[in-house]
Amino acid sequence: MRAAWVIARLTLREAMRRRMLLALFGLSAAAVLLTAWGYAQLHNLPGVRNGNVPVDQVQLVASQLLIGVTFMFSFILALFAVLAAAPAIAGSRESGELQAFAARPIPRSSILLGRWLALALVVIAYAVFSGVAELIVVALTTGYVPVQPVEAIAYVAGEGLVVLTLTFLLSTRLSAVTSGVVAMLLFGIAWLSGVVGGIGIAFGDAALSRLGPVVSILLPSDGLWRGAIYSLEPASVVLAGAAAGPQIAAFPFFADAPPAPLFVAWSVAWTVLVLAASALIFDRADL
Repeated sequence: MRAAWVIARLTLREAMRRRMLLALFGLSAAAVLLTAWGYAQLHNLPGVRNGNVPVDQVQLVASQLLIGVTFMFSFILALFAVLAAAPAIAGSRESGELQAFAARPIPRSSILLGRWLALALVVIAYAVFSGVAELIVVALTTGYVPVQPVEAIAYVAGEGLVVLTLTFLLSTRLSAVTSGVVAMLLFGIAWLSGVVGGIGIAFGDAALSRLGPVVSILLPSDGLWRGAIYSLEPASVVLAGAAAGPQIAAFPFFADAPPAPLFVAWSVAWTVLVLAASALIFDRADL
């Protein structure tokens, strides 16, 4: 385990040297400032300025904008996880860098685990940074504070870790470019399956309605994202959605319930199992 932490420190140092983290966090900070200006403009709308629109309606709009912005940050996080993890193993193998590590008495599993730990720390740090910053600007500009802000950040971080781990698994067998493309396609398919499953619920199609849950078992990223949606929604939206009937399920940015505890446990187990499989495959792969 000590070797894994050494590899993790080296990976973080390399990421900082390439200014990858500076670009990720710096541009995201600029995005937070831009969205802060956007939230502040809600008070300048004619209906709000003349008092015809109550404050709680402004906060309702802010909550929906917050979900949209969080979706943007979750996509950026998934994209970073793919772009960083794809060359972490496959790229190093293609360049011959891993042969230098293999020549030393370091288990291959420690190399993979160390690189995963480094990028997992970045994923968690980014989820916390972007989530906390966005929640602060929303609260300061509109007064809206979600009921479960910590859970929302945790779900987004979990989504990023799932994509990161999937990319590591693919990179043990595929090239860096191929593993990155496949990981992003699977991430998109998982999200789209959730949307199609919601449409199936709205129109009473049993086969389509099962698509989202089944795909979430195979790749839990969309199920975790829906947990983030639910955590960011005000109670009034959840109640209105329940009153609207099953048709509301067709709306991709609405969740009527949080993920079941069993699903959250499975998401953790999935990440551990896929990471263990990655280490086993990498340990037996030809460099």
